[in-house]
Amino acid sequence: MKRRTALFAAVALTMTAAFPAFAQEAQTDTLEISGGFTRASVSPNGAGFLTIRSKGEADRLVAFRSPQCNRPELHTHINDNGIMRMRQVEAIDVPAGGMVELKPGGLHLMMIDLTGPLAEGDVVDVTLIFEQAGEVAVSLPVKKPGAMN
Repeated sequence: MKRRTALFAAVALTMTAAFPAFAQEAQTDTLEISGGFTRASVSPNGAGFLTIRSKGEADRLVAFRSPQCNRPELHTHINDNGIMRMRQVEAIDVPAGGMVELKPGGLHLMMIDLTGPLAEGDVVDVTLIFEQAGEVAVSLPVKKPGAMN
C-alpha cells in the first residue's frame, strides 16, 4: 500500500512539473472570466490580465484585492502626446451581453507594492469585485516577463 501511495505521489509531482498552471476559469450567473495571467516581476509592481464576458446585464469591475499586493488598482494606458502612460480608472465597464479584455497595453489589474517577487510558474490569487455580481475569485498563472497572452 505504501508503494502505491508513493507511486501516485511521484506521478502527481511529474504531472505538476510537466503542465504549467493555467488560469482558473470563473463563472457567476451573469459573468464568465477566462484567459487570466500575470507576468514574472522584475520590479515591485505587477499587472494582471483577463477577459470578462457578460451573460446578461451590464456590470462594472469596481475593485480587486490580492494577498500578493498591498495596493491594488484598476488601470489603463493612455497616449499622452506620444508617450504611453498608465492611469488609474474608477471602474471597468462590462457591457450587457458583451466583453471587456484586460490586456497588455490597455486596461489591467495593477498590483502595486507586491509582497514578494512573482516567479514564472507561480499563481496569483485575485478576488475581483463587481457592482452587480459581487466578489469572484480567480487564480492568475505567472508567465514569463513580456508574455502577451
